[in-house]
Amino acid sequence: MFPISETALDDKLSKDDIDFIHRLAKKIHNSGFVTPSVFFLEMVRPLSSLGGHMMVFMGPIINGFIQSDGYYRAAELLNKKETLSILLDEIEHLEILDSNDGKKEYI
Repeated sequence: MFPISETALDDKLSKDDIDFIHRLAKKIHNSGFVTPSVFFLEMVRPLSSLGGHMMVFMGPIINGFIQSDGYYRAAELLNKKETLSILLDEIEHLEILDSNDGKKEYI
């Protein structure tokens, strides 16, 4: 279905977590902000666990304004170091598939 590195297939990430990452990558890709998203995710990669803790801290306030089912799941996944690299790989894979759809190779 989609390329996930072998490190993601061990018991650290569940099937639901992988599906959540794939849905998030699709949303980012469909928004049209692939390049800014990739730059931002690469920039905050060293601070990902701190961001996860901040999301948990701000959770009650954020959920008071918006209802997001995946908010706490995203906060939990940010605490895992390999999650951002898997998300970036998924975004780049979707972008490659999208760019190859319009091109025909002539032999």
